Amino acid sequence: MPNTAPDKRVHVAVGVISDGADKILVAHRAEHLHQGGLWEFPGGKVELNESVHDALLRELSEELAIQVTSCEPLLAITHDYKDKAVLLDVWWISAFQGEPVGREGQPLRWVDAADLNSLAFPAANLPILTAIEKKLSSVNTAI
Repeated sequence: MPNTAPDKRVHVAVGVISDGADKILVAHRAEHLHQGGLWEFPGGKVELNESVHDALLRELSEELAIQVTSCEPLLAITHDYKDKAVLLDVWWISAFQGEPVGREGQPLRWVDAADLNSLAFPAANLPILTAIEKKLSSVNTAI
């Protein structure tokens, strides 16, 4: 769905990027950014009149130098911080081309899904950890 109405919430397309072997890509937020110093799932703002899917593809190309070839919606999260409100449209990325690199200088790390809880994430990202666990358990059960 295109982002067409101005809203106080920052609308963000987020990618949970899987390597297909229970590892998930995370990025470290720069200290000067909102929620700086924490780990996050890559993505960025949805522009006016841009679909979430298009924003996701654009942001992951710009930030990580990858081209998404297979993705599906995972969940949507709204969260109000004291200084900012966000709407996170989270997508599961199961295939991509290219090797992820932090084009904005952000450190990247492939993390075993089981170890994600050991990293510090912004509060808005915490439901993503539960969704990843559910997604991987359903994929592993189907095998």
